Amino acid sequence: MFRRILIANRGEIALRILRACRTLGVEAVVAYSEADRDSLPAQLADEAICIGPADARRSYLSAPAVISAALVTGCDAVHPGYGFLSEDETFAEVVRAHDLTFIGPPPDVLDRFASKEGTRRLLGGFGLPTIPGSDSMLRDDQHALAEANRIGYPVLIKPSAGGGGKGMRMVRTSRELESAIKICRSEAKSAFGDDSLYLEKWLDDNRHVEVQVAVDRFGAGVHFGERDCSVQRRHQKILEEAPTPALSAEKRAQLADVAIRAVVAAGYENVGTLEFLVDGAGNAYFIEINCRIQVEHPVTEMLTGIDLVALQIRIAAGEPLGLRQSDVVTRGHAIEFRINAEDPAHDFRPGAGVIERYHAPGGPGVRMDSHLYPGYEVPPYYDSLLGKLIVWGPDRPTAIARGRAALEELLVEGVTTNIEIHRALLDNETFLEGKMTTNLLDRVGGAAFLAAAAAR
Repeated sequence: MFRRILIANRGEIALRILRACRTLGVEAVVAYSEADRDSLPAQLADEAICIGPADARRSYLSAPAVISAALVTGCDAVHPGYGFLSEDETFAEVVRAHDLTFIGPPPDVLDRFASKEGTRRLLGGFGLPTIPGSDSMLRDDQHALAEANRIGYPVLIKPSAGGGGKGMRMVRTSRELESAIKICRSEAKSAFGDDSLYLEKWLDDNRHVEVQVAVDRFGAGVHFGERDCSVQRRHQKILEEAPTPALSAEKRAQLADVAIRAVVAAGYENVGTLEFLVDGAGNAYFIEINCRIQVEHPVTEMLTGIDLVALQIRIAAGEPLGLRQSDVVTRGHAIEFRINAEDPAHDFRPGAGVIERYHAPGGPGVRMDSHLYPGYEVPPYYDSLLGKLIVWGPDRPTAIARGRAALEELLVEGVTTNIEIHRALLDNETFLEGKMTTNLLDRVGGAAFLAAAAAR
């Protein structure tokens, strides 16, 4: 096991990794930017070190700054969390070159799965059903138009690197495609340093379902079931739950089984998540793999009782998985609400400010993962995530009831949040029936969704 880990991230995930380190008896050093000097992770860490200014390109995205911080503080491993450098194979290689361990898939594994389009072909060869898409990266506009005509509109433009909805656009005509390609290339280049794009067939009224897996360096792997991430705004998830209402128990088991078999056969290592789109007939199509811990991992932890972050660290340290599939037992139903500093009434516009009052809800089956405290200044430079409220119940109706109670108790004052959109979701008939699709919110917009909820 490692002696000391540098946490190269911020916010709630930095705090979550810090807590996993404590349970493992490992010292934790938090790397922070000048904007996060007073953050809770920096205050609670065994040691904290500033790695640069607020600009993420000069701090959290700066490999030299992160490596220097790890060496200066005597760390033997680096945990990148999610986002930032978490799936950067070049950074992982640099970490290894400095005799440090990257907590995540090794560099060669990250390289193998770096291209979303290439990964789709790779895992498709091991039995995963894949959604129709372009035959390669888009070389130019003419290639994009030809591929879109072959696939059939509507199509989704996707960046080969990164995630979080950046660089993605759904288009229904060739005219839309021509203008959207330029925007997507610019967004992808800015966000990920890579403007490579490809196309996927767009499925109207689709569901988004993902399977959590873990594989050790010895080729032993297990899955932890699936999560439903269909409630999104602009391709970004805001609510996740498990098990998914979209599939029968038999289909859920089949999907998880084919997912873990494919990634083991393809040589994956560490914790990861395979994402699928599910059509109205219940057919699931693989779209991408996230080679990192995900924001919504607590949903699975609530169902299984397994600490996925600690497991991720142990696998990176070279320990065997220590789990068989029969050891993974899921119980009940869990829902996660992403609490963001954004205004649903104004197109989910992100905000910043000082937290004036904060109270985290409690009670049976309630968990709050957040770095907030009264007086904390939410910076305007990063993702708008303030925390995650996770509730568990023996069944979906009980989890929803606990979610309502917890959202009523949750208090965040000083910045505008999306708490009201979550309250509205739990009164929405489509959601309550488990029939939500990825366009549930985008179809009407945040303001109209809240207005409809208020009129009921």
